[in-house]
Amino acid sequence: MTTLFSDDVTIILTAGLVATACAILGVFLVLRRVALMGDAVSHAVLPGIVAVFLLTESRAPFPMIVGAALFAILCVLAIEWLRGTGLLRADAAIGLVFPALFALGVLGIHRYAGNIHLDLDSTIYGEIAFAPFRTVEIGGVLVAQSLIISGAVAIVNLALVVLLWKELKATTFDPEFSKSVGLNPTWVSRMLLVAVSITAVTAFESVGAILVVALLIVPAAAAYLLTDRLWAMVAIAVGIGWISAVVGYTGAVQADASIAGAMGVTAAVLFGVALIASPKYGLLARRIALHRRRRATRPVAAQEG
Repeated sequence: MTTLFSDDVTIILTAGLVATACAILGVFLVLRRVALMGDAVSHAVLPGIVAVFLLTESRAPFPMIVGAALFAILCVLAIEWLRGTGLLRADAAIGLVFPALFALGVLGIHRYAGNIHLDLDSTIYGEIAFAPFRTVEIGGVLVAQSLIISGAVAIVNLALVVLLWKELKATTFDPEFSKSVGLNPTWVSRMLLVAVSITAVTAFESVGAILVVALLIVPAAAAYLLTDRLWAMVAIAVGIGWISAVVGYTGAVQADASIAGAMGVTAAVLFGVALIASPKYGLLARRIALHRRRRATRPVAAQEG
């Protein structure tokens, strides 16, 4: 039986599709200043994993993902509710909710699964190098499960953003104005955060938790430095994600290093390039602008003297 793609192509496509799904939503996380949401979700899912294991006495991936997704959604809804009270900022709400859920999961493991090898690595936190080995047969051809899942999530996220484009744009940049025209910023924010939680959890098994967090934030942060147009920001973030996938995998193979680690480092390097070379917000552009202002004020100072 033949496979649809080679192992190399499968890994790159999986990372690229996950990067697409993450970047589409990650731009809005960066703009709304809740960039730590991906990291929060990666910790908050532990009690869901424990609960599913206690109910099913199994570590099968699908039930674990369902349990993790439920607690991921619970996490983002709790954070959004705390923010909505007006008593806490987003970073404080995140810092309160996910440690509490993570601690609950640790207590559950200690109390009910202390003698069992049950941790995040053995449940849903996968390794992208294994993506080509998890396959399903479609029309006599073996297709990696990661391609199907990540591709479906990317399509759903794109459809969600397209359908809610005006609402997301209005509530991101001017929540007060959106209220005045009948939009509900809280509802839109919750929809976005639920999509983020589902995206993160479904991508964990395919590429690993660290890479998911990196792809949610780093390409979007780099794109934020490169353009002021929202649609261009999304497109650039997706492009940076794909570049990170291709270059990171190539570098990992040549250096015999961690694939996810190499992709994450590549994304960080691209962010560093944007931070330095951004034509409007980069450190180099600011240095040049400061130098020009100083040169422009010297003749004035000389005349006054």
